[in-house]
Amino acid sequence: MQRRQFLFKSLLASSGLMLLRKPAVAENKSADDSRAGFPLVISTWAPNVKANAAAWEVLSKGGRALDAVEAGVRVPEADPDDTSVGYGGLPDRDGNVTLDACIMDEKGNCGSVMFLQNIMHPISVARMVMEKTPHVILVGDGALQFALQNGFKQENLLTPKSEQIWKEWLKTHNYNPMDTIKYMREQKEEKGKGGQGNHDTIGMIAMDSNGDFSGACTTSGMAFKLHGRVGDSPVIGAGLYVDNEVGAATSTGVGEEVIRICGSHTIVEAMRYGKSPLEACKIGVERMYKLRKDKIADMQIGFLAVNKKGEIGAFALRKGFTYTYKLPGGADVIKEAECLLKD
Repeated sequence: MQRRQFLFKSLLASSGLMLLRKPAVAENKSADDSRAGFPLVISTWAPNVKANAAAWEVLSKGGRALDAVEAGVRVPEADPDDTSVGYGGLPDRDGNVTLDACIMDEKGNCGSVMFLQNIMHPISVARMVMEKTPHVILVGDGALQFALQNGFKQENLLTPKSEQIWKEWLKTHNYNPMDTIKYMREQKEEKGKGGQGNHDTIGMIAMDSNGDFSGACTTSGMAFKLHGRVGDSPVIGAGLYVDNEVGAATSTGVGEEVIRICGSHTIVEAMRYGKSPLEACKIGVERMYKLRKDKIADMQIGFLAVNKKGEIGAFALRKGFTYTYKLPGGADVIKEAECLLKD
């Protein structure tokens, strides 16, 4: 009897200890999130494995996340075949290539340029705004003047390929920027792009070996837009947001809709209060859809996020939004985000 009582008491004690322990399963409730660990680099859109490779060169040598994201997004900025970023970007309806970019580090420092023309690497100008001025944003002629004063060279960014696409658009769309979204929807997915239409802005986030975040976002914006239009990409809190205690988020797609909900900031705040990256991105898309359901039928918007654990998640309005990241060993991973609308 004494032996039985001893075993029974021991069993009760062990059960009590088990109840007091935290569950071994991670707090992340979303099985679809990817756990990459760190260092890591993630980017919107599958073709940006090339951009990730440049960022990884920095990270793999123990470099800072800020240097990694700048080096990474400079790759599509200089690619004449990428019609949505930098050199080769599709122009506005007047035939001008205008660029937007922002960058943000682990300390909350940030810089942005908007409506910048004739400078191939707006991300580097944005970083210089962050590091060499007391400001966050420079625009238009002021941004250009600042770039030239700091050693950047003016270049014609309108390639023959992009110029021809613009001229064809003029023939059929009557110089009407309201047709831009329709045009984007009409375009078939380009081979290997995984995207929709011509809007493949790159948003990149890196976490370095110290566990510190930085992010960058750069684009030539919506094709055939009104001259002077700026989307979400260079807006801190919309196209990009970094909080080193929580994580970071970035976006792609029609920027006007992202701006309405302060998209990337909304997602980081959701992660702050316990949501996984996937859950947080889904919250952003659902909020946008609830607000603008009758206005966004022909649009694509996607969010990509990573938290302090190195867990990655993405969610989009509709099918076709891809993202890519590198595992700590350097292997490339490409995924398609889950989406709200299944059409």
